[in-house]
Amino acid sequence: MLKQKPTFEAIEPNFGHSFTYQKFDEDRLNKNNIWHYHPEIELVYVNGGSGKRQIGSHISYYTDGDLILIGSNLPHCGLTDSLTGNLSETVIQMKQDFLGNEFFDIPEMKNIQGLFEMAKGGIAFTGNTKLKIGDKMEVLEYQSDFQRLLSILNILNELGKSKDFKILNAEGFSMETEIKDNDRINVVFNYVRDNFKEEIALDEIADLVSMTVPSFCRYFKKITNKTFVQFVNEYRLVHASKLLSEKSLSITEVCFESGFNNFSHFNKQFKAFTGQNPSQYRSQLKQVLS
Repeated sequence: MLKQKPTFEAIEPNFGHSFTYQKFDEDRLNKNNIWHYHPEIELVYVNGGSGKRQIGSHISYYTDGDLILIGSNLPHCGLTDSLTGNLSETVIQMKQDFLGNEFFDIPEMKNIQGLFEMAKGGIAFTGNTKLKIGDKMEVLEYQSDFQRLLSILNILNELGKSKDFKILNAEGFSMETEIKDNDRINVVFNYVRDNFKEEIALDEIADLVSMTVPSFCRYFKKITNKTFVQFVNEYRLVHASKLLSEKSLSITEVCFESGFNNFSHFNKQFKAFTGQNPSQYRSQLKQVLS
């Protein structure tokens, strides 16, 4: 039985730099796919491909690339692996005060200040913003350190003005609560990750964190803004989305591999979650990715 917390990742910018910039591709894969967190704000652009994302208590499946801003100390899993099928992944990480304690307090930085506040819940950018900012992030590879710094400020300002976004975790969700809460919720997240294919009884999970079932249900809803059953169901449905995209399994096999033991219930849940039944979802995905 795994009770691990998300790993703390210490990020050290290269000597003489106030931020880190990394680019990954098929020759250099990003292998940091574990559940982890760090005080740095992280901006990730995935160029093409599709995959699973877990940012805080939000779980979803992205297609045709991704642009995500992850707030300070918000636990998350890596967005790409060997099956994602993306061309490249660009990652920028910086502390909120990477340009000094008061730099972002000046009036010209108002958009960025608001952006950092929203990023506490994780932000996914879509549409033109994803394409435009993705291009700007990829160009960083060819710039000098000073040009990169100016470009990063420009990118953050553009994101702060964008309307093409979705906040991934409900307002009030924060892993920066008491350490005791961090420990509890992370035990729960990791247990679901490792056991979602099996039946998970409420008394079993409540016992794992030394709570009564009613107390656990109230606690989980307060932290994540979801019921525990809803969270587990979403985890299973996102896993099913991943299997439908990446594996040549039959839809019945996907159903049972994702922890559902009733095919009609799986079909109904999947359609409610994605707006399509599994076969429609798979055929549309093939058109997007072909």
